[in-house]
Amino acid sequence: MIDRRKLLAAAAATALLPGGVLAQSGPRKPPPGYGDPYAGKKKLLVVGDTRTGNMTAHLGLSHAMATIERLGRESGAFQAILRTDIDAITKREVWGKGRYAKGGPGAARGLNLDYFDAVLFYTNGATDMTPDQKQDLLDFVAKDGKGFVGVHTATVTATDWPEYGEMVGGVFDNHPWMITDARIIVEEPASPFMRDFKTGDVVRDEFYQMLPVPYSRNDVDVLARIDLTSVDPKAPMVHRTDGDFPIAWTKPYGAGRVFYSCLGHPDAIWDDVRAQTMFVEAIKWAVGFTSYTPKPHPLA
Repeated sequence: MIDRRKLLAAAAATALLPGGVLAQSGPRKPPPGYGDPYAGKKKLLVVGDTRTGNMTAHLGLSHAMATIERLGRESGAFQAILRTDIDAITKREVWGKGRYAKGGPGAARGLNLDYFDAVLFYTNGATDMTPDQKQDLLDFVAKDGKGFVGVHTATVTATDWPEYGEMVGGVFDNHPWMITDARIIVEEPASPFMRDFKTGDVVRDEFYQMLPVPYSRNDVDVLARIDLTSVDPKAPMVHRTDGDFPIAWTKPYGAGRVFYSCLGHPDAIWDDVRAQTMFVEAIKWAVGFTSYTPKPHPLA
């Protein structure tokens, strides 16, 4: 008579994966069929995490992540790995829990920042990053020369972490006009990011206003801004008096590359070819697939 308990114990002891393949718990070469399916590709870690912020306002996050993954495959320029947790934001070893924890029968290492060429944040709120994870993210960009892409609420992320705001280039104040149509002024028409946008184009989104610090045109290359003649400059929540409401910028951060755009709230913006081009070109630049030198300039 077969003792099922002994069979289960034996399977756990050998950590069999589906198909009878032994799981890897260290840096050993994986068995055939279990290698890196994206070897040789530029890799983007997409983090969509709103657990510590507004969890209901940005339902377009799902469509955003799916669109980014699809565009990466279609362009052939990068492979997006989608996550809704921050576990991979570390330079340290990453392991699972329970039987998949380090030393467990099914133990297998997870991915960390060393696997990626750039990180994209569509995040909101304080996040659950530890101090070590925060430093690892900063070092990933500034010291390793990797890339960071911030989408929409990335400037409403970790607002009590000054170094993060400095890396991104700005911190959210509010959105004075809520979701509205606005005309834009393209400041860098020759850049690949703005290739499909033209001055005078109308865009519908939840446009952001930045706090006075750390946002500065001495540090960021503003690609496009809102045309204030298309919105109410005296709306109750308007705090800036300089008329400077950027919708996208690039900047260096140490040896790395940073792109940010406040676009990305409604589903429809992710179906807009103009915005798709902007984000694809931004990611291509961030992962090091293309080159572009940010050119900070004053408001004209």
